[in-house]
Amino acid sequence: MPKRKSNAWQQAVILSKTVHYLLTLELPNMNEARVLGRAKNNATTDVNDVRQTDVLIIGAGLAGLSTALALPKSLSIMILSKAALGVCSSHYAQGGIAASLDKNDSIAAHIADTLVAGAGLCETDNTTNILSAGQQAVQWLCDQGVPFTKIPQQESKDHIKSGFELSQLHLTKEGGHGCRRVAHADDATGRHIMEALILKAQAASNITILPYHEALNLLTNSANQNNQCQGALVFDHNNNRKLTFHSRAVVMASGGLGQLFKRASAPNVCVGDGVMMAWKAGCRLANLEFIQFHPTGLALDDSSFLISEALRGEGGRLYCPQTGKRFMLGIDKRAELAPRDIVARAIAEQINENELGYVHLDVSHLPAAFIQAHFPQIYQTLLDIGIDITTDPIPVAPTAHYSCGGVMTSANGLTDVLGLYAAGEVAYTGLHGANRLASNSLLECVVVGRNIAADLPRYLKATEKLDTTSIYSSLDQSIHGIWTLPTLEDYQRITLPPSIECESNSNVNHNVNVNVSTNTNADITAITAELKALMTSHMGITREAKSLAQALVQIQKWQQQLNCTNPNQTDIGNKDNATILNELPYFQLARQLLLATLVIQSAYQRHESRGGHYRKDYPNLASKPIVSVIAPLLNSLPSHIYASDKFAVVGQEYSQQDKLSQSTVSTL
Repeated sequence: MPKRKSNAWQQAVILSKTVHYLLTLELPNMNEARVLGRAKNNATTDVNDVRQTDVLIIGAGLAGLSTALALPKSLSIMILSKAALGVCSSHYAQGGIAASLDKNDSIAAHIADTLVAGAGLCETDNTTNILSAGQQAVQWLCDQGVPFTKIPQQESKDHIKSGFELSQLHLTKEGGHGCRRVAHADDATGRHIMEALILKAQAASNITILPYHEALNLLTNSANQNNQCQGALVFDHNNNRKLTFHSRAVVMASGGLGQLFKRASAPNVCVGDGVMMAWKAGCRLANLEFIQFHPTGLALDDSSFLISEALRGEGGRLYCPQTGKRFMLGIDKRAELAPRDIVARAIAEQINENELGYVHLDVSHLPAAFIQAHFPQIYQTLLDIGIDITTDPIPVAPTAHYSCGGVMTSANGLTDVLGLYAAGEVAYTGLHGANRLASNSLLECVVVGRNIAADLPRYLKATEKLDTTSIYSSLDQSIHGIWTLPTLEDYQRITLPPSIECESNSNVNHNVNVNVSTNTNADITAITAELKALMTSHMGITREAKSLAQALVQIQKWQQQLNCTNPNQTDIGNKDNATILNELPYFQLARQLLLATLVIQSAYQRHESRGGHYRKDYPNLASKPIVSVIAPLLNSLPSHIYASDKFAVVGQEYSQQDKLSQSTVSTL
């Protein structure tokens, strides 16, 4: 293994913040001024800050754009982006999109690899549904103008299934995959996909994209103690005003929750607000404890830059910086191409031993021309901060990357709330199980987004003549024909702290006035940073009861300090514009603290180690894989929502430490 040049290392340390700066730059040539506020087709506005549209999509990433572009052009569509266009996890996806395209590959093999990576928690039917649509999804992206990397003409094309443009695509291999099946656009697949789809959406006469519009809460119309989603309350950051969006259907595509952690690949908009909005509206949440850590984030300061798994797919090797030993060979027969949870834990163990904060990823044994051609973005980005990856190893460490859990949905994106769909990282379809197989996430965004687009017109037609009070009047004749609820065979229900449980059994629609004058911006900024550090240290790659209980107690102290122990204190939608602007940082932090509680409590109650969830005090698998489920905050859902589900509790004995910790947690 080559040794690092000392001057290159020093230069890398000095200039490491450049990488973080590069990731904060907005996409060029997106014509946001032209997109902003452009009302099209039959989407309407009025002077009372109310908007009307057929479909409201919360989130402008791959899931949201795929849904919008696949919907009929006769529907008016509004897409909300919390920040600038392109500031989403989809944009930063490097590796590619997984699909069975090679003639020696098969859908069955792709499913098998996904189930292995998911460690027994994949929902088999949804997994089969989504992965079976892989080839069509990649073809659809090609049709939208995505410039996937193609096979050089001098290479043979015999290994690709014939037909369409897919015969020309170059495939790479990533961890957990048994063969090459990842289509990519250089090493910046997400950016190329997003640029192509944004241009398509901008050109569509029925789509209005609204950057810097942050959804605060979903609008639901309760009829006979049941919910129907009919829009959202939104804050327009361009004009510092609250807007009300009324729509016939809503698609939640807001992304994940990576920014709960100190080191994360996700941009700063990914704080799990979509999960919380859906939970408050009446959706169940599943498997929040399964946070995937990408094994190889750039380990320079707090950089969020990822070193693509494709480098290991093409032969990259992991070494201990002190001994020069290639440590993955003794951990898993797949070595560097083992599933992400295995590689991330192995790297974390090495870092604990060497106390350097990183290990080395080396590709210098590969031809320099190959590296520069296949990984141009990674090569140039690191070269700019003094690391030449054709000669020098890369310092890497695990970073929070993806939430495998989320809002419970079907493979067609239907949630527990009538009229509310969900897709992308915010959703839990069961595809990823306990650990996501590399490059399955982009595929899920496209497939589920297009499934929603296929189902949504049917829903609109079925409900256009129904009075909201009659939708549930006859379950067999109405809701079962209009809305198919997501179901689970077996699950364990997460027991929430008493303050949350009590509030879920009360009227959640009452107004709560909160005096935040005592909470300064300095307090909020400090607690936000401390929360990230707490989640990283106590809810990271390895966990145990004592540290999880300590984290819950600390979060409760922050909630008491901010006077936000009541879940309804995260509702500011009923306030005026000036008050919302003043209290928005408080509102955002209060919601993050509540979400962190749900995530940690889910991890606390899973007494086993499986996939991305590793408990030092419970290092073994439970006898049966069980999904963790958090009941909706709105506790007035139809009783039939659980009718086909089987409730179970993981039958394991508490350790003495768990008993002590549980007594502490029960006081929260």
